Amino acid sequence: MWSTIVPYIPGWIIFVQAAITLICPLGIYFTYQKLYAFVGSGRGPRTKRVSSASPHKAASTAGSLVSGRYEADLTLIKQAVAGNSDVHIREFVVSGHGLRAALVFVEGLQDEEMINKQVMQPLMREVRTGSAPDREGFREPVTLSGLKENLLPLTELEEVQELEKLQELVLFGYTLLIMDGIPAGLLVGLPHGSVRTITEPTSEALLRGPRISFSEVLSENTSMLRRQGLNKNLEMKLYEVGSLVKRKLVLAYINDIVNPDLLKEVMNRVSKIDMDFIAESGYVEQLIEDNYLSPFQQALNTERPDRVISALLEGRIGILLDGTPFALIVPVTFSMLLQSPEDYYERWLPGSLLRMLRFFASFMALMAPALYISFISFHPGLIPTELVISIIETRQGVPFPSVIEVLILEISIEILREAGIRLPKPIGPAMGIVGGLIIGDAAVQAGIVSPFLVIVVAVTAISSFSIPLYSAGITLRVLRFIGMGFAAFLGMYGTILFFLLILIHLSKLKSFGTPYVTPFSPIRLSDWKDLYIRAPLSIMKRRPEMMKPQKNRRRS
Repeated sequence: MWSTIVPYIPGWIIFVQAAITLICPLGIYFTYQKLYAFVGSGRGPRTKRVSSASPHKAASTAGSLVSGRYEADLTLIKQAVAGNSDVHIREFVVSGHGLRAALVFVEGLQDEEMINKQVMQPLMREVRTGSAPDREGFREPVTLSGLKENLLPLTELEEVQELEKLQELVLFGYTLLIMDGIPAGLLVGLPHGSVRTITEPTSEALLRGPRISFSEVLSENTSMLRRQGLNKNLEMKLYEVGSLVKRKLVLAYINDIVNPDLLKEVMNRVSKIDMDFIAESGYVEQLIEDNYLSPFQQALNTERPDRVISALLEGRIGILLDGTPFALIVPVTFSMLLQSPEDYYERWLPGSLLRMLRFFASFMALMAPALYISFISFHPGLIPTELVISIIETRQGVPFPSVIEVLILEISIEILREAGIRLPKPIGPAMGIVGGLIIGDAAVQAGIVSPFLVIVVAVTAISSFSIPLYSAGITLRVLRFIGMGFAAFLGMYGTILFFLLILIHLSKLKSFGTPYVTPFSPIRLSDWKDLYIRAPLSIMKRRPEMMKPQKNRRRS
């Protein structure tokens, strides 16, 4: 009897692989728990509260006040900005009264036409176009109320008395007016530097849809959101971030739709940002995300105003930072990374087909090299006989094991991809295509890699390009190499283990309290209308249940 049973007992290597398959997930799970507890306990990188005041309401510091004595005030201002060669002072005399005045501004950060027409000309109008009645009225004592109500036709005009605050705002780009006898400085207009024109999005190109993208000017970006359509409940809350170099940040949301708890959480995280300089919205994304150890992004970045306004209508929150054309949308789920605005602009059948293709392409971009290594090195018996014979023939003369040849080709493709991005636009795409063809063909001719592997790597690279968001594609590219390592050591067991570990991590991950893989887990069948397929618009009458919006129905 034993002689009959023993041949069917697996070898010791099978039991070792089974033990590793059981122990590895447990070890990684407990390690993840420890790291997550470390981050949440306050011993990891933390943030500190920063006031959510606008530049006009910055906290005043103890110091000198504008006295109304022109010479004294101008001397103090000159001393404060003495180290800045781009700060200019234009002195002049107010016509009809003989008062001395000065404009203080940073070169290139003011609207010269507006300053000339609405500040300089009214104050010097007697010399230019003033009539006798005008001159008589102008000789009345000049007061702050008189300047605001009669002389300066400006919508943006603010009175500030602290010299230190005036210095700070001038360096921010505001134009300062000081005048003899006026015990305050006047900020006229708003910062207005040279900006690029509105262009088509470069990172989210569409065949059908709006052709506009955000710019680097925050006021233009907020106006683009307003121009998407009239909604009195669209609110924008202004913050100031950066402890040394300050920038403005706006939270955009629809007040009667967004979940108040979500809004409170986002406001709390943004208000705690503490860093010298927030150069780009990517800084904000990394400082407010739930788990910075995760390879998956927990805020969606986009250049498209239509995508932001659509997210706001689902109950999400937009984050816009001055100086960058990329806005953030929170919270985010995994399915959002594979969705494109074009899915909704086309009819539901082609939109659904394209979306399902993206899900399949993302799986191929992540798992194809690992599956190749597993089948070729460990489980060739799982491949059909005819295909095995074909692969063996193509691999004759290749001196490297499958994992080495995959690494050689994958690293070459990644280098070409990176070089194509950094090179000038006219030659970047051509270099990538020509370089890939030449390197692939040369590697096959030299016997370094097999032709079948070239096909696998090419399909993998093309699949990664089909992902709408570039940052999501980077995540899959990084994880692809980790999957290749699992496959090289444990074969198909390692490949399956790698995929299960990713699923475990995604099921634990949250974005601002929203489960990352919802509506997969927890299952919300009502949200499946916009998952693998995009249901007809007439059926999608409710907002995503996962967002817990105040108003569930899209139409009242």
